[in-house]
Amino acid sequence: MDFEAIDVLNDPGGKAKLEALGVRKIPVLFKGKDYVFGQNLEDVAKFVGLGGTGHRRLTPEALVSKWTHALRGAQRYVRQLPDDKLAENVIPNRERPIRLLAHHVFRIGEAFTETMNQGIEYWEYHAQKPPQDGTMLTGEEIARYGESVIGGIEDWWKRLGDRSCRQEVKTYYGPQPLHELLERSAWHSAQHCRQLIHVLERYGIEPDGRLTAKDLEGLPLPERLFE
Repeated sequence: MDFEAIDVLNDPGGKAKLEALGVRKIPVLFKGKDYVFGQNLEDVAKFVGLGGTGHRRLTPEALVSKWTHALRGAQRYVRQLPDDKLAENVIPNRERPIRLLAHHVFRIGEAFTETMNQGIEYWEYHAQKPPQDGTMLTGEEIARYGESVIGGIEDWWKRLGDRSCRQEVKTYYGPQPLHELLERSAWHSAQHCRQLIHVLERYGIEPDGRLTAKDLEGLPLPERLFE
């Protein structure tokens, strides 16, 4: 039996197809009536009959270092963005203003620390929570927000007793090792940093201190910028 991929971004009927199958969360991979959520690639690999992805996670310490380094880059990039461009869309075929993408880069980190500090479940739209109305309207304001998020991550790491990160965390896609959620959050922010670099280039602005291949090495990033 073949696997089916449904593109909810570019297929006008994609969302309706998923809802008809009783699925409300993405990404998801189907095989007949069986499916698996795509957040954990190891689960996906097992679902399709592979022994695993072959990917070896970086140590938790390295992930925290790479994550905060990427977020520092995002701070520089948002400060370079002209404020009068922040309401424009990141890409033509998606209604997502640049200011919301820039805020989201850091909101990923805030959602992570909220989950850790409060002992709550990492829910589906946790990292998608938008800023309050009338806020995050300038690059400088977003960068200052980013400073508080970076400080929160660094403080959490300093206070963490068991740095093996084997502890189980409740998430909307099932119980996961803390190491998995940490990695997911780190590469998620880094991927959006790549997109911010793309936006700067679109406006003819040279990014201040590009993230290098070495900076991103070991993070399971998508090959393409937008997928």
